[in-house]
Order: sequence, then C-alpha cells, then structure tokens
Amino acid sequence: MNLSVVRINELDPSASPLDFYGSELRRLREGAGLNQAELGGCIFCTGSLVGQVETAKKVPTREFSERVDAALGTDGMFSRLVGLVLRSQLPSWFQAYAEMEAKATYISTFQVQLVYGLLQTQDYARAVLATGMPSNLDDLVAARMERQRVLERERPPLTLVTLDEAALHRPIGSREIMREQLQHLLSCQQRRWVRIQVLPYSAGEHSGLDGSFNLLRFDDDPEIVYTEDMIAGHMTANPETIREASLRYANLQAAALSVEDSADLITRVMEERYGDDPGPDERAVA
Repeated sequence: MNLSVVRINELDPSASPLDFYGSELRRLREGAGLNQAELGGCIFCTGSLVGQVETAKKVPTREFSERVDAALGTDGMFSRLVGLVLRSQLPSWFQAYAEMEAKATYISTFQVQLVYGLLQTQDYARAVLATGMPSNLDDLVAARMERQRVLERERPPLTLVTLDEAALHRPIGSREIMREQLQHLLSCQQRRWVRIQVLPYSAGEHSGLDGSFNLLRFDDDPEIVYTEDMIAGHMTANPETIREASLRYANLQAAALSVEDSADLITRVMEERYGDDPGPDERAVA
C-alpha cells in the first residue's frame, strides 16, 4: 500500500493551517480531475512537490499558491491562505505579535542591533535567522518576507523606524549583503508611509538604552508595546507602559538625525564600509 496515500487520508484539516491547506489542495485537485503529476505540470513543479504539500510535509510558497489558484481557478483562495500558513511557521511566541502587526495602522520601532524585520532584505533576513540554527530556515525566511506584505497593502501602516547607528555598522552575512540591505533602506525611504531615522553614536546616552521596542496603534483596538528578551517576546496594552514607551520614542526621534541626514549617513556607511573597496570581508560572528 502506498504510504503517502495513507498519510494523506489521515490528514486532519483542523490540525493547523498547513494541514488545512494540504487537504484543500488535494480536494480541489481531485475535483478538477488531475493527479499530482498533472497539476505539477500545470504549475511548473514536480508531482512529488504537490504530494508533499498535500501531506503537510512541505510548506507552500506564495508563488506556488498563485500558480495553483491560476491552474485550478480557485479565485485566489490559496494565495490568501498561504499567508496564514507562513505565519504558522513563526515561533509560537511571535505569532500573536505578527498578527497584530498585520492589522496595525501605525508602527513605530526602535532597533538597536538589527534592521527592523519589515525592512530586511531576504539575504539579510536569512543571515540573521540562521544564527539560531533552525531546522526550517527556508520557511522562517519565507514567513519574514510574507510579513513585509503589510507595507504593500492599499493603505499601509505609517511606519516610523529609528535605527541605532550600530545597526548600520554591524556586518550581517557579508559585505555584499550589507550593501544591498543599506541600499534597500534608502529605497524604503522613498515610500510615503515609511520614515527612517538614524540615532547617531554622537547622541551618547539615550532613552532606548534598555533595548529595542515596538509601538503598534490600531483604528479600533488599544495600542500595544512589544519587546523581546533572549527567549521570547512580550506584548502589553498597559496604559502606563504605553505612555512611558511613547515618551521614550519621542525622545529618541528628537535625538536622531533627520530623515534626510539619516539617508546621507546610510549612504556614507554603505559606500565607505561596504563599497567596492575589497577590504576584509567582515561577517557576523553571533
């Protein structure tokens, strides 16, 4: 007996978004009168890959989902569902924040060590996520890229980013990855709803010395503050905490360079530290 058939028959669509996706893919594929190989031929992949997705052994990509929608005429169902599937691959303690982030109308973030996740390039994100030595690195990278779709929606959140200058200098991955990342920051500056400011070393002590934090605001829900420690993340809607975090963020913005001067600094670091001059290839060691 074919073990893959047994596995797919036992798939519980209520177990997870990935299981639901797989069971729906199988149901609609069979309803269209196609076997796995035939559907694979329609969407430019192998029948084996289709089978792995149907048995929840493989996480589908957005491109895979869009091609399935086109092949099966499912009116964007899998393209909508894949967002839930990818979010389910995030660490369990982070999923609640990712859901709130996707609903926010206003995001303000202060980042000490790294570029904010919504502004990371794929290669930069991969290098950052690899430091945790996860077994599902590809899925985590795909999930992080999926989070960034919030900036592409019709009414994206107003996103105010304050980066400590250290985030520009810390070499993540390679010189090429860092150059691409800093160039991406400059490109993000061109978006009307994104504003990036750099807190320079010359600012000295500041109100964010305790670490990175995010403030999220919504149309109909209370504001929240999100912080992380080494193990997990923490959200709170406590009014006093919100008030304190808002004051700290206002102070950080006041101490940071203007958006224009920040762009000049990013450009200077990109060219002088990660430019064409070969120099030593500095890599992240953490």
